[in-house]
Amino acid sequence: MGLFNKDGWLKKLAGGLSKTKENISSRIEELVKYYKEIDDEFFEELEMILVSADIGVNATEDILASLKEKVKSEKIGDSERIYGLLRESIKEVLVSAQNEQEDTYPLLFLVTGVNGVGKTTAIGKLANFYAQNGKTVMVAAADTFRAAAVEQLDLWAKRSGALIIRGADGADPSSVVFDAIASAKAKKIDVLICDTAGRLHNKKNLMDELAKIGRIITREYPEANRQNMLVLDATTGQNALMQAKGFSDAVGIDGIILNKLDGTAKGGVAVAIAKEMNIPICYIGVGEGIDDLRPFDAEDFVANII
Repeated sequence: MGLFNKDGWLKKLAGGLSKTKENISSRIEELVKYYKEIDDEFFEELEMILVSADIGVNATEDILASLKEKVKSEKIGDSERIYGLLRESIKEVLVSAQNEQEDTYPLLFLVTGVNGVGKTTAIGKLANFYAQNGKTVMVAAADTFRAAAVEQLDLWAKRSGALIIRGADGADPSSVVFDAIASAKAKKIDVLICDTAGRLHNKKNLMDELAKIGRIITREYPEANRQNMLVLDATTGQNALMQAKGFSDAVGIDGIILNKLDGTAKGGVAVAIAKEMNIPICYIGVGEGIDDLRPFDAEDFVANII
């Protein structure tokens, strides 16, 4: 899918990741000024910088191991060369989390995430992305416990040109998904995006409800390419990683939408997620505009954080 302004997106990405880049690069710059040679102390200081940027302990260990191997094999001593080496080593971690699958249709997204991560707006932007790429899109407003969420989703659907299926306030969420599937099949819709309640990953009843929706999808729409998508808020740093683990254990996650990268210096959490979860980061959000959510690209991401 490439029907968008690549240069314009890269500018937005650079702007969105500027706080993360400043957090990492400014500290590495100080490190390079202080240590002219790459030695054990240099690596110890670099480790602290990466961990504090929410890249995570395990991912940092992998990155440093890769760096040390490059430094040794290429006989590199000049600390100035750390920038390029670091980009390569971080990209190696992130590429493993890049979604390489081609979309097949009909495509169904079941979107989950705790309240406050920007789930509803992410769905609106996702609907717009596929609509802009010539696909017919429908959204199912199955977060029936929050009238405001349904109204917000209705506005986003209108902006993107997507159809919307909604139930009465407090209706059974699975019944809304059931109706949406029937409508999507009848209208031969390419992409059906199902919103769900902002659920806490430690609330068993809410997870049971999500499982019920999953069973309805399996029974009523087995031919759909179903993707369980988890929306995470990058500003929460390591807490986002904990949420990812909780949801993955409870319901299974096929991909991640990493949101709100424009408001944080903690964008390094993408690297931690890539290392810890072995789940693709499929989309990233870097702003409030309807076009500010795009597929994740490891190379573009790394170029804008170091």
